[in-house]
Amino acid sequence: MRLRSLLLALLALPLAASAQHDDIVDIASANDDFSTLVAAVQAADLVDVLKSDGPFTVFAPTNAAFARLGDDAIERLLRPENRAQLTAILTYHVVPGRFTADRISALDELETVNGESLSLGVRVDDAELVATDIRASNGIVHVIDRVLMPREMPAPTRRRSSHH
Repeated sequence: MRLRSLLLALLALPLAASAQHDDIVDIASANDDFSTLVAAVQAADLVDVLKSDGPFTVFAPTNAAFARLGDDAIERLLRPENRAQLTAILTYHVVPGRFTADRISALDELETVNGESLSLGVRVDDAELVATDIRASNGIVHVIDRVLMPREMPAPTRRRSSHH
């Protein structure tokens, strides 16, 4: 586990080195592992918000995390008619303020931008922190291995049926 953490920290160094002047969107856009997240942020029209002064703490799911939802779910979420659901999911990954991994480990929960609370501990809800404390000019990014789902939202992998 320590070796994995060390390797992940070393992989995150190039991101961290340039991050002081780059905002959260710049950092995500510069890393191919976040292409689905960037596409989702664009589809939800949240780019300007995440480029604003903040500060924000973002729990950024990787492409692999989105892939766990399935291709159909991702495709559906990116459609214009599902923008409200996509926005709710994405804003559930954003916390107002700068929270380092050390601060997060001392808390039980954090309120997200969408008003719901994330459960904290060794994990964030059900997601594992893969890389932490990637500093941006307007906040901090923590990389996670799952897409977080607000509790009040149906899973995007389920199709709504008109049959009862």
